[in-house]
Amino acid sequence: MAFNNILVVCVGNICRSPMAEALLKQRFPNKNIDSAGVGALVGHSADPAALEIMAKQEIDITNHVAKQIDENLAKTADIIFTMSDGQTKWIEERWPFCRGKTFKLGHWMNKDIADPYKHEMSAFETAYQDIVKSLEQWADKVN
Repeated sequence: MAFNNILVVCVGNICRSPMAEALLKQRFPNKNIDSAGVGALVGHSADPAALEIMAKQEIDITNHVAKQIDENLAKTADIIFTMSDGQTKWIEERWPFCRGKTFKLGHWMNKDIADPYKHEMSAFETAYQDIVKSLEQWADKVN
């Protein structure tokens, strides 16, 4: 199974999923990678702390615009990454066809990636590190 369409989901689509989306795009430039939120702050740009962390990695996410996950995005995705078991369940309950292709990003470490929204910079740094570690576990499986 080739995972050419990858969707990353968090809650607001302004902190965790934009960071993960950008890291996946950097690693897999030929894949179609997108992100969305289960309770998206639609139309918002990425959180300033997320922008700052990614800028340190020389990754520019200033053009990110938050959007809500919908059935079309869920259908298009070959694999959907979430930040928590709760988000996975939320998606699978709405769209049963997502079962078997929706996984927690931290699945292999049995880890949720905590939401840094409205927390201090250290929470964003922790989320970033957790995303990086989680993506490493997926790299060979996605390729």
